[in-house]
Amino acid sequence: MASSLDRLMEGNRKFVAGKNTELMAKLAKGQQPYAAVLTCADSRVSPEIIFGGKGLGEIFVVRNAGNIADPIALGSIEYAVEHLHAPLVLVLGHESCGAVAATCAGGHAPSHIAAVVKAIAPSAQKAGNNVPKAVEENVRTQVEAVKKSPIVSHLMHEGKVEVRGAVYSLATGEVKLI
Repeated sequence: MASSLDRLMEGNRKFVAGKNTELMAKLAKGQQPYAAVLTCADSRVSPEIIFGGKGLGEIFVVRNAGNIADPIALGSIEYAVEHLHAPLVLVLGHESCGAVAATCAGGHAPSHIAAVVKAIAPSAQKAGNNVPKAVEENVRTQVEAVKKSPIVSHLMHEGKVEVRGAVYSLATGEVKLI
């Protein structure tokens, strides 16, 4: 375990050594992301990288297993669109999502993992427990949940925010809008 922490801290040392001090000073004063992305916590899905190597302050990322628009994620998205004026919310699922696959497989989910499975279950059932279809259905479900937020809905009505869904291919790196 210490080696994992050592790897993180070494990465931070490299980041600090190579940082752009002008950019860091600007970012310390605030952020103006051009998009908010709700995506999975899967370590293979990093919006800052898959959308062209975006830098600090460009994308407001909200991550959890299964890209679930739960109250905490929605609060984060509302903050991004209302206070930071992000004009786009993208719900980004990905192929081979473990949370979706586990939900489709059924069985007992221990501890708090059960909350993730419960949130994905309606999408999995609607997709006939077919994992690729369930991934897309889950994205659609979460997009609708985001759109139901009073803040997001109001800003959409004013034409200030757009909410979209997409699926990321781990194999090709392509993002497909749905």
